[in-house]
Amino acid sequence: MSAGASKAVALDLADPLAGKRELFELPPGVIYLDGNSLGPPPKAAFAELEQTARHEWGEGLVRSWNDAGWWSLTDTLGDRVGRLIGAQAGQTVVTDSTSINVFKALHAALALRPNRQVILAERDSFPSDLYIAEGVAASRPGAELRLSADSTTLADMIDERTAVVLINHVDYRTGALRDMATLTRRAHRAGALVVWDLCHSVGVVSIEVDALDVDLAIGCTYKYLNGGPGAPAFIFANRRHHEGLAQPLSGWWAHAAPFAMESGYRPAAGIRRLLCGTQPILSLRALKAALDALEGVDVAAIRAKSLALTSFFMELVEPVCRDFDAHIITPRSDGRGSQVAIAHEQAYPVIQALIDRGVIGDFRAPDIMRFGFAPLYLSYRDVADAVSAIREVLASEAWRDARFSTRALVT
Repeated sequence: MSAGASKAVALDLADPLAGKRELFELPPGVIYLDGNSLGPPPKAAFAELEQTARHEWGEGLVRSWNDAGWWSLTDTLGDRVGRLIGAQAGQTVVTDSTSINVFKALHAALALRPNRQVILAERDSFPSDLYIAEGVAASRPGAELRLSADSTTLADMIDERTAVVLINHVDYRTGALRDMATLTRRAHRAGALVVWDLCHSVGVVSIEVDALDVDLAIGCTYKYLNGGPGAPAFIFANRRHHEGLAQPLSGWWAHAAPFAMESGYRPAAGIRRLLCGTQPILSLRALKAALDALEGVDVAAIRAKSLALTSFFMELVEPVCRDFDAHIITPRSDGRGSQVAIAHEQAYPVIQALIDRGVIGDFRAPDIMRFGFAPLYLSYRDVADAVSAIREVLASEAWRDARFSTRALVT
């Protein structure tokens, strides 16, 4: 047994979260390091979907909107996600997709700052965020999207013209963690609002949106929250902004009296103003099972294991990187999320060769291998075995097999 594997055994024996692995459905022989893209299903999700589809939908039919609490899922699940990001009840709803929620959040922020026209974001933000920001700017006369080169430049660019700053809490490529407290204070000092994208941090990083007076935040639930492919996203709005919240997707679920069937729109009170249309109940119930798996688990304990797993991985993989012209681009300090990114000229075929061996990570253009570390179902032995596989693939040059260079649609 290698030194890394021996150390892993000791770390696993001392791991207070080790028992959580049994809550998830994971294929035998697979080391899953892509939970930063799509988390695996909680075992309870299958029973939850069966109950919802066969009994509540199949037997209860339309009555289940009331009898099974379907109508209120956006709010009850929203409050549960809210607890994971440090938000008191009544400020978070689970609804729509991340992109749609970015659209709503930016419009809401611009409406709250009517005398300002600039949306500020990082040039290397998650592309969908930027696409939506472009669309928002194009739809509002006088609005302008300005992009910074990095987070330091971003802070320096905030000025009296800035209405809203859109920031990714974790850089999806490098895993670098942005300083939420400092950037939020900087925006507020300039009179601007801030929208935080929490997609790559919710569930694995301790977040305190209330304590830091964050204005708005959005995020997905299918990564570290394990809600399933295409699971509904969430949106948070600070209670002090609720009275002035306005967004253009004024659907019936955001109406003050949805079943009054009025011809004119009247916004609901509070956070429900950020809803839109009918929500996907089956997906919401799968998310409920995923959130059940997190019940009673302190996010601080998850964060501690996240840092330990990623540190252990970097410790073991650093010599491999030196030997094969690769380099870690994720911060070595605690200023990272729960992933480690490695740059290598042949990143795509190397990842495909690893997947062929049962070690699943992913690739991001142009040359980044991403490995995500989800503390609830990953062990330290998984880390040691993954690094052994990386060394084997690089040393044997197995990645040169032509089948590993054929680009799939989804990378």
